[in-house]
Amino acid sequence: MILDTNALSAWAEGQPEIRPKLESAARLVLPVASLGEYLFGISQSRHRPRYEKWLALNLPAVGVAAIGEATARVYAEIRLDLRQRATPIPANDAWIAALARQHSLPVLSNDTHFDAVPGIQRVAF
Repeated sequence: MILDTNALSAWAEGQPEIRPKLESAARLVLPVASLGEYLFGISQSRHRPRYEKWLALNLPAVGVAAIGEATARVYAEIRLDLRQRATPIPANDAWIAALARQHSLPVLSNDTHFDAVPGIQRVAF
């Protein structure tokens, strides 16, 4: 399962509704875009040391998915399709969707705009 940034944040906060989704996943994959967004967010937090410690403890449990040439091609397809249908989504979420489609994994997210992307499944929490 691909983790969107809001799923990563919910996990870090210990939100109980996300635990069953994480436990039922065959594997957890963190897109580098989500990791970057999360690191940016915690860099501004007054609880930064706590979040950095949590990340250091939990990051080894997930695979970090890098963006490569194949991902870039899927990203371009997604962005073009969404533009033609006048349903754009944020650029970082298009990268996350591209990784989900490329690896045939669902996206764990509460962002409903992922529902507009053909070929991926969004799992809400």
